[in-house]
Amino acid sequence: MALLLTAPAIFSLAKLSSKSSRMALNPTSSNPPNFTTDGKRKLPILLFDIMDTVVRDPFYQDVPAFFGMSLKELIECKHPTAWMEFENGMINELELAGKFFKDGRPFDLEGLKNCMRRGYSYLDGVEQLLCALRQNNYEMHAFTNYPIWYEMIEDKLKVSNYLSWTFCSCTYGKRKPDPNFYLEVLEHLGVDPASCIFIDDRIRNVEAATEVGITGLHFKNAELLLEDLHSSGVDI
Repeated sequence: MALLLTAPAIFSLAKLSSKSSRMALNPTSSNPPNFTTDGKRKLPILLFDIMDTVVRDPFYQDVPAFFGMSLKELIECKHPTAWMEFENGMINELELAGKFFKDGRPFDLEGLKNCMRRGYSYLDGVEQLLCALRQNNYEMHAFTNYPIWYEMIEDKLKVSNYLSWTFCSCTYGKRKPDPNFYLEVLEHLGVDPASCIFIDDRIRNVEAATEVGITGLHFKNAELLLEDLHSSGVDI
């Protein structure tokens, strides 16, 4: 799908925002969450990557600025696997601090956490979209590569108002695009792959989803995601 935004797509998101605000103020559904009127589980189940799909990732701008470096300089001097180990739950934050840089230099860990906390925000239009999906009783889960610091995102943005932090790499010890992570998600949910839609800004992770039979949508922005969800049969 083209990156060019058309007037109808922008109008649709504007209508969605207005509708979501009214529904949040005046909820009318008496159906159990995630079930249809006849008591069946509502499908598809929506699986959302979080960073740069739902929430802005501060790593690319805020973190280099915190260290007084360019992104290129930061990538060159940071440890090549420490962050991934942290995402996988293999090390804790104090161990991360000890090996974040290749040369083991000390830094202000709490300052870094505060920098990242300040940088977390919903991407434009995404919260309205999540609100509309939640009001329509869709079952939604985070499916994300992120460390225990996802709790800082939750504390600030209350993402759990819309979806569950069910599938985080730090609790499963696996990272996308490992196919075993996708299969474990399906096993946990107890559904077949065709009953899920996965949304991620990284095309390799989307491809890995489709390789196990899950419908994958490549996130570019909220307007295009709204169109893609409509095209996939999601009622918004």
